[in-house]
Amino acid sequence: MSDTTGDTTAAIQEGAKKSGVLWLTLDRPRLAWHTWHEGAIYLVTGGGEQDLPGLAGLGTVGVTLRSKDNGARLVGFDADVLVVDQAAEPEAVAALAKDRLNAPDSEHLTERWARDATVVRLTPR
Repeated sequence: MSDTTGDTTAAIQEGAKKSGVLWLTLDRPRLAWHTWHEGAIYLVTGGGEQDLPGLAGLGTVGVTLRSKDNGARLVGFDADVLVVDQAAEPEAVAALAKDRLNAPDSEHLTERWARDATVVRLTPR
């Protein structure tokens, strides 16, 4: 994958806003739901959420965004991986929780994440 340019940055932002899922290059390609917030992709792993093994320990990860309309590949890029201090970024965690569909415990979702899950920010390179 490559560093982002102006055109790529616009494609990443548009694709991440329009589609709630992306592909990560981990032990194998992994589908993950996410949210776009203030120039970065946020997602949650573990604690009863999606299983994204090894993501939190990476420095960078390959990301592929696909079209919501037809599934075609929009853009692939590398992103810096950072584990989020959930208490320090409440707006990002709230945005991620808002986009979490069908949570069995929506009233206590962010508390469960703080206790049992890892929130990760992916910043396009």
